[in-house]
Amino acid sequence: MTHLVSVITPVHGPAAPYLADAYSSLTQQEMPPGWDWEWLIQEDGETEDVRPHVPEDSRISFDQGRHGRAGMARTMALARARGDLVKVLDADDKLTPGALLRDITVLTEHSGIAWTTSRVLDLLPDGSTVGFEGDPPAGPIAQGAVLERWRTHNYRAQVHPATLCARRDLVTALGGWMALPSSEDTGLLMALNAVSTGWFIGECGLLYRKWPGQSTAQDAHHHEAERRARMKIIEERAEALRELSAWHL
Repeated sequence: MTHLVSVITPVHGPAAPYLADAYSSLTQQEMPPGWDWEWLIQEDGETEDVRPHVPEDSRISFDQGRHGRAGMARTMALARARGDLVKVLDADDKLTPGALLRDITVLTEHSGIAWTTSRVLDLLPDGSTVGFEGDPPAGPIAQGAVLERWRTHNYRAQVHPATLCARRDLVTALGGWMALPSSEDTGLLMALNAVSTGWFIGECGLLYRKWPGQSTAQDAHHHEAERRARMKIIEERAEALRELSAWHL
């Protein structure tokens, strides 16, 4: 029996040319015995801009849908997922060698761990990379720890949601990604941490591409009133989930 990790990628037209690099990083992954990946690409919209950039591979599933931002595209892709695990990969990012192997190893060898994140390097337009200071120690991340630090540090998490790998049943139970114009991946990270224990992998698992067309580079992403609203609902949902989790325990 082959186990699957479902790699979920939302994409819109400007980012579509980067799918080739993302695919190359997937094909270079070393998989544990008995494991393979499927790649679920979901266009945010119904244009002719993305399909030409989707590689021909039987492990790839491509679909389109009404425009609703990345959160909706991710969740629509989740509906097609068959894997035991769900892995995030944005269209313009690249996995590092061994990333999936490390995720799967942690989640199969530690039954009490529900999700993983890993170290990230920014990939700059000139091809150079830049790291971050302040990564947590490698190993378990206690339930609620990411949420608490995030809200006491100007809503900046010490682990990157673009590196998430999580048990699919839990992601589904939490409703997938939040219906937000952005920060929907942060919303899922906080929800996961509110109800479960995670794990930080100290090796770099992702090259996070910096380019002018990325959503986080747009002025709208930094609109203060919208940001406050996003952070407020992310925090309130996570707190409600944590209270429900504690009550059921």
